[in-house]
Amino acid sequence: MADAIITLDSIDAALLRLLQQDARLTAQELADRLHLSPSQIGRRRQRLEAEGVITTYRAALSPETLGLGVQAFIQIVMATHTAENAADFVRLTLNRPEIVGAWTLTGEADYLLRIYTHDLAALNTVVQNVLLPHPAVSRVHSQIVMERVKPDAPLPVISS
Repeated sequence: MADAIITLDSIDAALLRLLQQDARLTAQELADRLHLSPSQIGRRRQRLEAEGVITTYRAALSPETLGLGVQAFIQIVMATHTAENAADFVRLTLNRPEIVGAWTLTGEADYLLRIYTHDLAALNTVVQNVLLPHPAVSRVHSQIVMERVKPDAPLPVISS
């Protein structure tokens, strides 16, 4: 079931854009930028959290600084399409720290994985020793990222 769509006014939209740029901004800093009081900002922020618009706060880390020099997108085609195979494969994606994103797809592949590893040898280990031997997997297609030209961007937020 899809989440309910929330109607945002222009201040909510501006608040969300600012928080996506820097979630560390204080209520005072947000209030100064949006020309409201800190308490008004706090109430709006709490409402957006309660309504599920803001789902979490996290730090963006530098993969290169952490020694994660290889990023790859891997398409997975399942051998058979059963609920048990799907659940087992999803468990695998949840338990592998190298897999930082996983999506189900339409089209030729069933899943798309985003993986970070230290080097090509580590990526090869994940593909050869984890993904290919999995009984639910029929085919693996890897694409290694050469250059990240646009980092993950904030969501476009518009007011109603």
